[in-house]
Amino acid sequence: MTGTDTRRPGRGWLLRLVLTFSFAQGAVSMARPAVSYRALALGADERAIGVITAVYALLPLLVAVPLGRRTNHGRCAPLLVTGVALISGGCALSGLAGSLPAMAAWSGVMGLGHLCFVIGAQSIVARRSAPEDRDRNFGHFTIGASLGQLIGPAAAGLVISEHDGRMAPTSATALLVSGAVAAVSYASLWRLEQRARTVPSGALAPAAGPPVPVRGILRTRGVPAGIFMSLAVLSATDILTAYLPVIGEDRAIAPTTIGLLLSLRAAATIACRLVMTPMIRWLGRTALMVVSCALAGVLCGGLVLPVPVPVWALAAMLLALGFCLGVGQPLSMTTVVQAAPERARSTALALRLTGNRLGQVAAPAGAGLLAGVAGTAAPFALLGALLLASAALAARTGPERGGGTTPGAGGGPAPAVKVTGPAAEGEAAPAPEEEAGQGRVGHGTGGPQARPQARPQARPKGP
Repeated sequence: MTGTDTRRPGRGWLLRLVLTFSFAQGAVSMARPAVSYRALALGADERAIGVITAVYALLPLLVAVPLGRRTNHGRCAPLLVTGVALISGGCALSGLAGSLPAMAAWSGVMGLGHLCFVIGAQSIVARRSAPEDRDRNFGHFTIGASLGQLIGPAAAGLVISEHDGRMAPTSATALLVSGAVAAVSYASLWRLEQRARTVPSGALAPAAGPPVPVRGILRTRGVPAGIFMSLAVLSATDILTAYLPVIGEDRAIAPTTIGLLLSLRAAATIACRLVMTPMIRWLGRTALMVVSCALAGVLCGGLVLPVPVPVWALAAMLLALGFCLGVGQPLSMTTVVQAAPERARSTALALRLTGNRLGQVAAPAGAGLLAGVAGTAAPFALLGALLLASAALAARTGPERGGGTTPGAGGGPAPAVKVTGPAAEGEAAPAPEEEAGQGRVGHGTGGPQARPQARPQARPKGP
């Protein structure tokens, strides 16, 4: 298929990518609580659990940007293969580990594998999606993560048992099972990436050129808003999962009911991503980001109202909160991809994941400190503030960069340029940077202007 072909490519690759992501995320979501239970069985205290959990998020911070830069110009599929191998190996070896340092090390390997997989998968979606399909495809892609988050913890709970001192063997079994679940991802890791040199019209191809500095990427309008939104939404999900049981304990709500409420939240997130495209058509991307983050911030405060809230009202609030939180992750990906310079989009996605990892470390730590000082309501007040700040930043992205409608600005394909002269005969065409410079033709209001021809200087005659 050539760049001018108007036929729309199939989306079988996206379905396979969603299935792969479901198994990989399900394995990680099953392994993470199992790691904590396994560490407790080995004699870990709360501080050791915190260190092991932090290693999962901290180790990938060292390699996120280099991996993103490598993906800017290279293939993405090898990262998926490597990521699944690291996830599967990290899960299985955590189940076989007999010491806390080994548990921490293999937890870090698992986190590194998850990072490799997500960078490669997001880059494939960005490259293979036309601008008008990017929101929908990223929304469907993140359904894989939601399915894994919905099934993984429940599967871990079914396998792990605390009765009669069985936590050590059952947690090890859960980790071995999660390693096998991750390995199933290989069944759908085929032909996810186009090998041809040409790509569908409007889709992203790897761009050549010198690497864009990280500071330059972060200063691009729209990129900080997308990174911060992703951080805020992921922090809200993590803290909600960690502290909703605390609310349940304070209000005498059974653990099974709390588990059901968390499952309702995840199901609402999946439902949101299934209807992402009509919501964008109705509100527009920027308005949808602002409204969803603002409503989520208000709902976080409503979860800890001082007056007693019945369980049915709590369930309704969690359904609405899960629906609102479902917007942030896919649209933050699209915002970052649309806003970032063309040859730095994979690096920008890696920076977004770096922000996620920082949020996974800093937000729970800050929430724990606030909860110790101001009570259970403080973490949810922190979440509300983060989400409201994210809504304010999203409002500043504007339709040009965040909305993806400005040609050539990252939000859509640049106008087609008819190449004539030497470039049409096989010589190199001018680089995009040259066309955007001061010598670009055709920016005046009176039509294209001729570029002045330099008069050749007479060569001095010999003696």
